[in-house]
Amino acid sequence: MSIAVTWHGHSNFQIADQSVNILIDPFFSHNPVAKTAWQAIPKPDLVLVTHDHGDHIGDAVAICKATGALCGCVVGTSTFLIESGIPPEQIPGGGSGFNIGGSIEVKGARVTMTEAFHTSETGAPVGYIITLSGGFTIYHAGDTGIFRNMELLGDLYPIDLALLPIGGFYTMDAYQAAHAAKLLKARHVMPMHWGTFPIIAPDPVDFVSQVEQIAPATRPVLLQPGETATF
Repeated sequence: MSIAVTWHGHSNFQIADQSVNILIDPFFSHNPVAKTAWQAIPKPDLVLVTHDHGDHIGDAVAICKATGALCGCVVGTSTFLIESGIPPEQIPGGGSGFNIGGSIEVKGARVTMTEAFHTSETGAPVGYIITLSGGFTIYHAGDTGIFRNMELLGDLYPIDLALLPIGGFYTMDAYQAAHAAKLLKARHVMPMHWGTFPIIAPDPVDFVSQVEQIAPATRPVLLQPGETATF
């Protein structure tokens, strides 16, 4: 089964197989590195939001209202998203959202919410483990610093692809992210949250070098905004 992972810049990913189309942190409008508008991509079945910062919620409300997609989010942030216009019936739990350790299933994909270490005005910052119907498993860390329980996530889930922030300042940097890839025992790692704004790292070159030294069993996969990797 072919898995297509498209990076739309920042932490905005589109993950698709033959059964499901998932968007994560759909920051299209006002994203200085995005190459396309959300209206130009295939209709999503699920939109996942990691926390309530504007560059992560992005266009989630507009996308869900226009397409009817389910919006996966943590309890608390769900209230903010409903107040912003997403119908409660499009949020798991009849509008409550789900919580860390909990899972939802959408068109053959199982999505489990994980902890993340960051800030959020509502709810809590989170990440997601996404297991697609063929078993391919993706970890989107959300905005986070490195934390020891990443090792536990690597024990619990056979992570085929880890999507990790490397920009520094707001999240872990390249050195910490390389150690995170090692803790996770990820087969592949893709850097995110870099190059969007001047204050975060402008390129992933250092990250590749760090991964080669610290986590040699993990293969870095580099994309430019708008590009797709197939697994």
